[in-house]
Amino acid sequence: MKVVFLDRFAIRAALRPLRFAHEWQEYPTTAPEQVVERLAGAEIAITNRVRFDEATIAQLPALKLIAVSATGYECIDVQACRRAGITVTNVRDWSTPAVAEHAFAMMLGIRRQLLVYRQALQAGAWQRSHFYGVLNETLPQDLYGCTLAIIGYGALGKRLEKLARAFDMQVLVADHKGMAPRAGRVAFDEALERADVLCIACPISDETRNLIDRAELARMKPTATLINTARGGIVNEQALADALRAGRLGGAGVDSLAVEPPRDGNPLLDLDLPNLIMTPHMAFASDSTLARLAERLLETVEAFVAGTPCNVVN
Repeated sequence: MKVVFLDRFAIRAALRPLRFAHEWQEYPTTAPEQVVERLAGAEIAITNRVRFDEATIAQLPALKLIAVSATGYECIDVQACRRAGITVTNVRDWSTPAVAEHAFAMMLGIRRQLLVYRQALQAGAWQRSHFYGVLNETLPQDLYGCTLAIIGYGALGKRLEKLARAFDMQVLVADHKGMAPRAGRVAFDEALERADVLCIACPISDETRNLIDRAELARMKPTATLINTARGGIVNEQALADALRAGRLGGAGVDSLAVEPPRDGNPLLDLDLPNLIMTPHMAFASDSTLARLAERLLETVEAFVAGTPCNVVN
């Protein structure tokens, strides 16, 4: 059985041999025009972000499995795969602890004004101070006692809630936009209005694209912090940049953008604000997390070959 990993660079971890007879080929990256040639005769394709559209799939008659080495699979036309008899799988719940920790690191960095005070220190404010320390006019904010609203209550949302409880935060779980809230949840608009910190923890889809736009940002407290360690595109980036620039939002932490890498720029990248922390889609990354991803990816491929597929998305 021929197995081809199209973008091996995406997993910075060792991969053990698969536990079935196979021919293995791997490439650091694969351009769109190389996909069909590299998968000629392959029954299993492993990919992280290589795009599979209907035209590509039609040229791969031997292909039986596309194993996505990530949770998100928006790069795959899953309907076209279903029609072609190709199974698509992903890897689930491998990065949840790291992403949740990253979200809290951003919360703390913004609300405790770490970048603000780092800049003050570098500017010599402490050396010139008549006081034993340095305090700006606008004081830092605690997580203790504040309200965290979570949009998306899967594995990441639940992990965020657990960490928030440890900080003695009040936790709101938002229901779907426009829906009457179910037991244990609050209406979407109420979550926006009450949040001191709003965390995005839902997947990207047609329903969640631009879920947080100008109207939603306007509902939030001007002191609130927005954290998105989910997918780019859920928050309208121009609207968020405008709100931050105008001082209508207390701060934001962003780990992903709608278009990645942002070679043509992005309105958030144009901002130089101490209440905006951006990281280049790496919230998932740690030695232990990537090792977990590698093992679960291989287990998913082996389960398919054994006739007991798991994590099927189509």
